[in-house]
Amino acid sequence: MWKTTTVILVLSIGLYHLIFHSELVKPDLPETFWGPEKNKAASKDVRPFKIDVPTSVIDDLNKRLENPRLNVEPLEGTAWTYGIPAPYLKKIISYWRNKYNWTERQALLNKYPQFVTNIQGLDIHFYHVKPSILPKDRKVKVLPLLLLHGWPSSFVEFQKMIPLLTKLRPDKDFVFEVVIPSLPGYAFSDGAVRPGLAPAHMGTIFKNLMTRLGFEKYYIQGGDWGAAITSAMAALYPEKIIGLHSNMCIYNKLLNFWNILGIYFPSVVVDKEYEHRMYPLKHHFFRLIEETGYMHLQATKPDTIGLALTNSPVSLAGYLLEKFNIWTNPEYKYRNEGGFLEKFTLDELLDNVMIYWVTDCITTSSRLYAEQFAHKYRDLLIDELPIEVPSACAMFPHELIYTPEKLLRRRYLNLIQFTHMPGGGHFAAMEEPFIFADDIYDFVSKVIEQSKNENKKTVVTEQDNKKPKST
Repeated sequence: MWKTTTVILVLSIGLYHLIFHSELVKPDLPETFWGPEKNKAASKDVRPFKIDVPTSVIDDLNKRLENPRLNVEPLEGTAWTYGIPAPYLKKIISYWRNKYNWTERQALLNKYPQFVTNIQGLDIHFYHVKPSILPKDRKVKVLPLLLLHGWPSSFVEFQKMIPLLTKLRPDKDFVFEVVIPSLPGYAFSDGAVRPGLAPAHMGTIFKNLMTRLGFEKYYIQGGDWGAAITSAMAALYPEKIIGLHSNMCIYNKLLNFWNILGIYFPSVVVDKEYEHRMYPLKHHFFRLIEETGYMHLQATKPDTIGLALTNSPVSLAGYLLEKFNIWTNPEYKYRNEGGFLEKFTLDELLDNVMIYWVTDCITTSSRLYAEQFAHKYRDLLIDELPIEVPSACAMFPHELIYTPEKLLRRRYLNLIQFTHMPGGGHFAAMEEPFIFADDIYDFVSKVIEQSKNENKKTVVTEQDNKKPKST
């Protein structure tokens, strides 16, 4: 009896939302000036940029790393389930202090051309990398691709992807010209001086950045916050977007309805092969609760946690690297030594930590959570707007959440590629760059083919319209 009652209740809730909440109005976002008043006279030029951290900053860092207070022993048998264990963090700090060479790593991060330009009052930092070698014996299209990172990541995440995307493949007649910005408030991009700069507003900034660089239409790709921003761009500015590729496709509308319905009728929600990604629901629900405590903190008191972390590189490293370990593979939290060194080097992980430290951006980056969950922004329902541009969803097996294809198609109306990736987690571009790049190439090939077929249909239709009508 209770099962029947539950099903009737769930169906009633779903029908209510479908009937009374189906009309969505696309908001006309203002191009808000987010910087200080002095920036109203800032130049709109695109200026070359090079990472050049003063020696005094590195000297101060090394002093702060000298005597870490890491003497609290973890509970027996807990591994990383209570967070990063002190003995392991102590090893990381020792490596950072004695072996990590910032001079060499800074030179590596400066390998690709970087720039800064002022958009809506904020200096926005970005890589802009063009293909270096193009053949003279055949025609090759160079396609603009905007790549957006998330938290606790940075532009560092795409280091391995850049050469894979900007080098021509022998079986393709196109290659990418990539633009990789630091999100506002991250790394070398300014943070807003007033509240309200949420993901969709960042999308407006990046739309204006691409226009300034001379791109009227382009491809976009993102994960984590980058996924939220690119999805908003595709919904709000479809005339600008040729195609959207995301490695964190989400559709929250009616999610609880479908999740509960799937308890009784899983085949309605997800294919049998991937039921384990959603059910048993209790297991995945509590896993999500366990891994999102940081989100509640940053969405409510970002400055409190930010100021605590910005005063201690040891605390900052522990806070960020714990996410890299468990979000790469949830099984790693059951190992005393973690497991992320199977996928990353300690140098590249510390590169990302260094970017947060030397730019003092942990507070401003954390504020994005507060802006996302602010009532004023949530009321816009931007995360529910339909996306009609050609889209691709790459589902990595160790991602924190899983949304089935059947549900995603209710938002991504032109979903032409849905890939269950063979491996990888949340930081996919850094962890699995080769299969990630392959998926982007496959998607763009499909978009080009789809465009050709649509053009053929248009030509045929035009020819039919020109034929004389029989009398």
